[in-house]
Amino acid sequence: MGAGSWGTAFGVMCVDAGEPTTLWARREEIATEICEQHTNGAYLPETRLPDALEATVDPERALDGADVVVLAVPSVGIEAQLAAWGPAIPRDATLVSLIKGVDVETLRFGSQLVSESLDCDPARVVVVSGPNLASECAQRLPAATVAAGSVEARTERVQRAVMAPYFRVYTNPDQTGVEVGGAVKNVIALAAGMAHGLGFGDNTMAAVITRGLAEMVRLGAALGGQALTFSGLAGVGDLVATCTSPKSRNRTVGDRLGRGERLDEVVASMNMVAEGVKSSRAILGLAERAGVEMPITQGVVAVCHAGHHPSELVDGLLQRSAKPELYGL
Repeated sequence: MGAGSWGTAFGVMCVDAGEPTTLWARREEIATEICEQHTNGAYLPETRLPDALEATVDPERALDGADVVVLAVPSVGIEAQLAAWGPAIPRDATLVSLIKGVDVETLRFGSQLVSESLDCDPARVVVVSGPNLASECAQRLPAATVAAGSVEARTERVQRAVMAPYFRVYTNPDQTGVEVGGAVKNVIALAAGMAHGLGFGDNTMAAVITRGLAEMVRLGAALGGQALTFSGLAGVGDLVATCTSPKSRNRTVGDRLGRGERLDEVVASMNMVAEGVKSSRAILGLAERAGVEMPITQGVVAVCHAGHHPSELVDGLLQRSAKPELYGL
C-alpha cells in the first residue's frame, strides 16, 4: 500500500521472492505506468520493474485476499489512509510497517499508529527496517534488513515474503529497538548532511555518526529496546547508510541546509518525504519525556524548526561540557 520509491522497491523484492504482489497507488497515472510500461518514473527513474508486479488505484482490489499487507506510506497522514481503506484489510493479515518516523502530535511509532488506527492486535504488526536505500534495492543490489515483531510466525512469514536472492532478511523480536533505530537515524542523517554541506571532513562525519549512535542507544534503552539491536542492521547499519549516501533523502536535505538553502525551499523541491524533518520534534519529545539527553537531535530541531543556522548546531555540540564517552549508556 503505497507506490513511492520504497513501496515500489519492496514490491519488486516480493515479486522476486516468488510472491504474487499488487501495489496500491494514489495516482492513476502511476498505476497505469507500472502496469503498462513496467516503470515508475516519478520515484524510481531508469528502473525496470518486473512484469508480474501489478498496480491499482483501487484499495479493495489491492487488498483482496492478501495475507501480508505492507504499509509503505509516510507517518504523516497514515491515520487518514487507514480510515479510508483499513476495513478492506483481511482480518488476520500480517501488517508490515515500513514507517521510519514518529507522529509529532502523539509521539507514537509506526506500529502503534497502525494497530491503534485499525483497532487491531498489536501482535499482527511486523516492522521492517535496515540499510535499504530504495533505488539500490530496486536495482537488485545485495542488501539486508530486519523484520521485527512479537509473534515469530508472523516475522518469519514476512521474512519469506521479501527474501529475494539478493535481499537477506533477519528476524528480531525487539520491535521497539528496531523502530527507534529507523526513526532516529533519519535525524542524525540530517545532522550528517549539514556537516557535509558546511564543508567539514570525514572525521566530522565519523563523529556525528558515532555520537548519533549513542543518542539512538540511550533513547532505545530508555523505551525498552535491547542494546544489541543497535549494533545490528536496524541500528548502526541503517545509520551508516543514511548518513553517508547521497541517495539518502534526509542526508540530502541536511546537505542543502548546510549549503545555505532554506528548509521550505528544499522540501518544496522534493517529491519524496524526508521523515527526519518532522520526526525530529517527536523524537526530542520522547527523549525529554524519558529523561534522555540527545544534543544532536536537539540541534537538528533548532535548525529545522527554530530557524537556527547549521553552524550553530556544530558550535553547540563542540562547546558542551566534557563527559565520559559512555555517558548515559
